[in-house]
Amino acid sequence: MTNKTSIMIIQKKSLADMIAETLKQQITEGTYRAGDKLPTEPELMKTFGVGRSSVREAVKLLVNMGVVRVQQGSGTFVAVPSNNDDVNIKMSTADRTELDEVRKILDIAIVEKAVARRTEKDIERMRASLEKRKVNAEKGLLEECIEADLNFHIAIADAAHNRILADIYRSAATHLLSEFNRIYNGTDCFINSQTSHEKLLKHIIAGDLKNARKTATIIVEEP
Repeated sequence: MTNKTSIMIIQKKSLADMIAETLKQQITEGTYRAGDKLPTEPELMKTFGVGRSSVREAVKLLVNMGVVRVQQGSGTFVAVPSNNDDVNIKMSTADRTELDEVRKILDIAIVEKAVARRTEKDIERMRASLEKRKVNAEKGLLEECIEADLNFHIAIADAAHNRILADIYRSAATHLLSEFNRIYNGTDCFINSQTSHEKLLKHIIAGDLKNARKTATIIVEEP
């Protein structure tokens, strides 16, 4: 019987991420459907030509994304989405272009609401995340910089004080985190965009809807 998982040539860098991405893509394409059992650890090790630790880390990534579930003694199965996590499952199996489009639309929406509803506590959270973004960018700490950047925008989403909007934004940002770690090679773009982010915070604090929306639009179009 032919194994459903196609044999892939995988570079040594980010083995677990690449295995998880391949399996996630196969789930998206319908190779594995909700409730299907994935190949066993030994089968995945043979298919991808990697060790047990890489396979286990890949499965852990998929579990954290809500794509699969591990049933002790039985194996790993494609998660069956419920009404509550259907959107999260769709995001976890979406490609970067789809997630990026959603994030850009949401970025404008959360800013508009945050301008009207932000509290002092919200402002402090945004300031703290933005400062961490700046410090980490200047130090060249890419992963920490990306995390601080996403936390800044998540803080804006929370400042909108709309739980549904904030949850959707947080889900999109979470699924983009690993993608950002792969596509960015350094922190130069974060250094270059720091000023626009600081302007955005300034406009939110001032309650300046027009300029906040304008600056948010500039930010979402930045590389």
